[in-house]
Amino acid sequence: MIPKKTFRMAKAVSAVLHELAASGMRVEIGDDFVEYRARRAAQKDRGEIYPMFDVTRSYVDETNGFWVCGFNEEGELTHTQAARLLDLSGKTLNQHFQAHRHKYITPNTTPDPDATHYTGPEALKTITGTVCYHGDFWLPARGLGGLRSQGATSLLSRLLFEIVQSAWAPDYMFALVPKQLAAKGAHLRYGYSHCEPGRWIGPDQQVTEEDYLIWMNSVDMANAVLREPDTRRTGDSVSQVPSTLTRIGGSG
Repeated sequence: MIPKKTFRMAKAVSAVLHELAASGMRVEIGDDFVEYRARRAAQKDRGEIYPMFDVTRSYVDETNGFWVCGFNEEGELTHTQAARLLDLSGKTLNQHFQAHRHKYITPNTTPDPDATHYTGPEALKTITGTVCYHGDFWLPARGLGGLRSQGATSLLSRLLFEIVQSAWAPDYMFALVPKQLAAKGAHLRYGYSHCEPGRWIGPDQQVTEEDYLIWMNSVDMANAVLREPDTRRTGDSVSQVPSTLTRIGGSG
């Protein structure tokens, strides 16, 4: 990475971390997915971790993934998200979904995962090459005083985008969001440029779940990180950012 780009990234990440620190969130970033799985397993009020980020069901480590966790001032886990690099050279995202559907289907939403498939978005046919999956995003809604209502969603997504672009610079990046969130403009809050409706079709042609595909190409991503990060507030400063950065692999 050339010095100018390094400085731009450092400035953007620092601004995001300052904003999150001001809201009371301490951020950790790492690539030990054994640790991540243990943290997720301790969350009794959430569903199980998705297979894409579960080391017992997928090959995910420092070479192809990283996670972001946020903690409140009491040390409680209040946010998660993770990224996974995929090599789809010579194949499309549609083919990838067909072969690895079990890793994307929400657990216990279909009577037969083997006979369930994802369909709808036209982008499934064109997304290929080096592709990044963005998933396991969780930030609980806690009314008007909660972090989500204060704009933390876009800040946290921007933090992940900066790392993805710096470490991997993929051809595409995508995520899946439930229909009800997509209808509220979730892709805009997360910072994605495109949103297409999609459905999981079960063994009897029933709709088992409606997940929208949100995505960006390399140009969209480059433009996204050039924009000034959103801020929760203006005119304040934070003298010290309580964050932790552990090793992030830069290869796929």
